[in-house]
Amino acid sequence: MSANARDARLEAQFAFLNEADRLKSVLRATTLCDGSRVENSGEHSWHLALYALVLADQAAPGVDISRVIKMLLVHDLVEIDVGDVPIHSANGLAHASTDTQAAESRAADRIFGLLPDDLRSDLRAIWDEFEAAETPDAIFAKSLDRVQPVMANLQSGGGTWITYNVTPEQLESRVGSKIAKGAPRLWDWVREKTHSFFK
Repeated sequence: MSANARDARLEAQFAFLNEADRLKSVLRATTLCDGSRVENSGEHSWHLALYALVLADQAAPGVDISRVIKMLLVHDLVEIDVGDVPIHSANGLAHASTDTQAAESRAADRIFGLLPDDLRSDLRAIWDEFEAAETPDAIFAKSLDRVQPVMANLQSGGGTWITYNVTPEQLESRVGSKIAKGAPRLWDWVREKTHSFFK
């Protein structure tokens, strides 16, 4: 690789990394566990990577935790353009809407498009895999993405469950079913913890 090509590659790599820094300014609906403030999407992504590392024993056999961590580090980069769309907002209809998915896909094109071709292809593919949630790695990653806000809500006294008047049935259908698909033992344990809030 020539010096010019190396320089161009570094320029692209740092353009992406500098753009990714903006994720720290995207505020989520979920608060920190202590309820002192809302978390940002950069904090959420870091915390999820740690969840994958610590809760790897909850994954199905064959799940590649290093790939799960990779997914979780990039899964919300699209929020730089789209913002956070809470799972319980608009009565649970906004998060997976056609409009939101299209906006996130455009954001992925732009953000991953900053990278050199090889990294662009790799990270965009891992983001697409997470979104499709069909592989064992992505299913487990999605389950962690759903469980982390539940734990924050439990620790903070209700959090977004209060904000959006969430019922136990909504929690089960919007969140619990996704957690159970990738980490059934984990959801069984967490569901028991939620009973004290929804009694």
